[in-house]
Amino acid sequence: MKTKAQFLEQILSINPKYDAELIGKAYDKGRALHEGQLRKSGEPYFIHPINVAIILAQLGMDDATLIGGLLHDVVEDTEYTRDELVADFGEEIALLVDGVTKLGSIKFESKEEVQAENFRKMFLAMSKDIRVLIIKLADRLHNMRTIEYMKPEKIEEKCRETLDIYAPLASRLGIATVKFELEDIALKYLHPQEYQQLVDGINKKMAQREETIKAVIDEIKESLDDMGLEYEIYGRAKHYYSIYKKMKFQKKQLDEIFDLIAVRVIVNTVKECYAVLGIVHTMWKPIPGRFKDYIAMPKPNMYQSLHTTVISDNGEPFEIQIRTHEMHQIAEYGIAAHWKYKEGDTSGQSSADDIKLAWLRQSLEWQQDLNDPKDFLETMKMDLFATQVFVFTPRGDVIELPAGSTPLDFAFKIHSAIGCKCVGAKVNGKMVTIDHTLQNGDIVEIVTSANSSGPSVDWLKIAKSSNARNKIRSWLKKENKSDKIDKGKEAVDKALRKKGYDPAQCAKSAYVNKAMKAMNFASTEEGYAQLSAGGTLVSKLCGLLISYYNEDNKVEVRTDESVLADIKEKEARRQKNERRQKDGPGVIVKGADNLMIKLAKCCNPVPGDEIVGFITKGRGISVHRKDCSNITSLSEEEKARFIEVEWEDLKAGKSYDAEICLVGNDRKGVLSDISRVCEDMDIHLSGVNAKAGKDGSLNMTITLSISSTQEMQKVLRVLRNIEGITHVYRAKS
Repeated sequence: MKTKAQFLEQILSINPKYDAELIGKAYDKGRALHEGQLRKSGEPYFIHPINVAIILAQLGMDDATLIGGLLHDVVEDTEYTRDELVADFGEEIALLVDGVTKLGSIKFESKEEVQAENFRKMFLAMSKDIRVLIIKLADRLHNMRTIEYMKPEKIEEKCRETLDIYAPLASRLGIATVKFELEDIALKYLHPQEYQQLVDGINKKMAQREETIKAVIDEIKESLDDMGLEYEIYGRAKHYYSIYKKMKFQKKQLDEIFDLIAVRVIVNTVKECYAVLGIVHTMWKPIPGRFKDYIAMPKPNMYQSLHTTVISDNGEPFEIQIRTHEMHQIAEYGIAAHWKYKEGDTSGQSSADDIKLAWLRQSLEWQQDLNDPKDFLETMKMDLFATQVFVFTPRGDVIELPAGSTPLDFAFKIHSAIGCKCVGAKVNGKMVTIDHTLQNGDIVEIVTSANSSGPSVDWLKIAKSSNARNKIRSWLKKENKSDKIDKGKEAVDKALRKKGYDPAQCAKSAYVNKAMKAMNFASTEEGYAQLSAGGTLVSKLCGLLISYYNEDNKVEVRTDESVLADIKEKEARRQKNERRQKDGPGVIVKGADNLMIKLAKCCNPVPGDEIVGFITKGRGISVHRKDCSNITSLSEEEKARFIEVEWEDLKAGKSYDAEICLVGNDRKGVLSDISRVCEDMDIHLSGVNAKAGKDGSLNMTITLSISSTQEMQKVLRVLRNIEGITHVYRAKS
């Protein structure tokens, strides 16, 4: 553990202006209070607050924040009281510590509710002073650095929590250094095998990439020197979690990721940024669609930079980022880079920073309407994870919304009154419905009507932003509709349990949405008709258990025993049919059964693939992968025969034929190596078609029995490591 002298020496080397006397006093107090306490590693507990304070110093935080870091656990873990903290260090530091402190005295029903309420408290505290969150991020970062001493189940819990909450918060504040490290550590422990494969794959070509970066930097330097510009230039590697996400969600291989290597150029002015961009585009050919101007259109977390991806002379793509020194500080440290500590200013925030945290203020405006802390946490997660889309008002003002937003989200972002009276919208001059998905650059005009009856429960499905959803909930609550829905749902749940059905299982079958809709209907007959039209048997059951309000405003439940018996009989027939079809293709047509379905041999889809059904003439439904060339090449007239299909929940052991193409150098024993890989992975090799060229090249197509796309990706990765094999990919058709 660092002594007081060593600790002060380190933070003063970062910023000589720190108040060594006051921070030293906090060090003494924290060490004395935590005396005898140990971490999971067996080390003295006070090592943790010391490291939290050092991280805060590296982020450029002020004296009060460092002291808050040193003392952030004293009120929770020792006999030291908040009043004593105020007396020793003042109200400002007590507020910071209080914001970070977990709840201890309130009793909750579940562990999840405790954690959700902890986050609610933290978010409310940081809405008053963002330093609360920065201390919490530093606290989490050091805990993640030493997470190996925890039990496996605790490691998994903390890593998932880090990816769900803390890394997105660091991203929202633009603190890239913290975000990247949190994500990489979480990936290392949640997916150790994938993490190691990623590290090995990147290291394998590290020397080649470093050579490419050096050559690129030398060429750019020569051009910038000719212009007489002052600049900094260096290479940077993309962090592992970012690569992992791209590979997983975009279904790409490591060699398909364009920005594994990047060159960063830092200059003095915005004008020079665009000048450097012009130089780069004359030196190398840019890849279409890979240029992003975050200077003209900054990210919500204040990030600004120019990004362009170009092709090097040896054919390898690489990314170049261009920014000013100020932009670079913001990119690395986010809100912390703007920190301006003022004597006597207890908020510690400049007005500019206050504006940049508008997303947080806005997210907390509606918190008083969310009585359930778990609802609060889920809605906050929605805000943190949402990627953004930028649209325009007819006057040209830019409106920022979560990706996937609709005109309804836009309307409520402008004003609650506009949202409540919204009946449609014009997007780029054309009328659209309120569930139309908005795209970047759209010009949106809301159409309202004074005769509109206002929001309905259905609007909660259409709205994508937490802002709109919570304003809709507030309106429903004000109109007493949400209370009716809640009471009606309780009555339906009770009736379901009485009949031997689990309401939680029914909820998975769209019961909740349909039942909630029914609660808004004036009469039992209308509600019954609506629910009875539902597609699943469980939904129909719910239709028989409709709650409504009579003249005395009491909940009543109606059931029909004869129809209930009919439903049970149909359910038994469905299960019997399911058993009969267990050896079928494993694909169902939405809304229909007893159809002849077969998997197309041209593309051999496997579970996990995106699929589409094609109605053939006399041969039932042919199921193809969506990227199958036989499907993508169809005319618009033929595409009218598409039908929506989906994979069933398949039992273990079912497998599908899949064709894999391998390209490389012909050599003795290559087929034996491929067979050995299949044998080691317990995968059946059912067919081989190989052709060797006169130049020593090898083109081979093998047919394997695969259970899912996950297993497919694993096989592809292993096959790529076979000596002499240069390319491995899945046949499209």
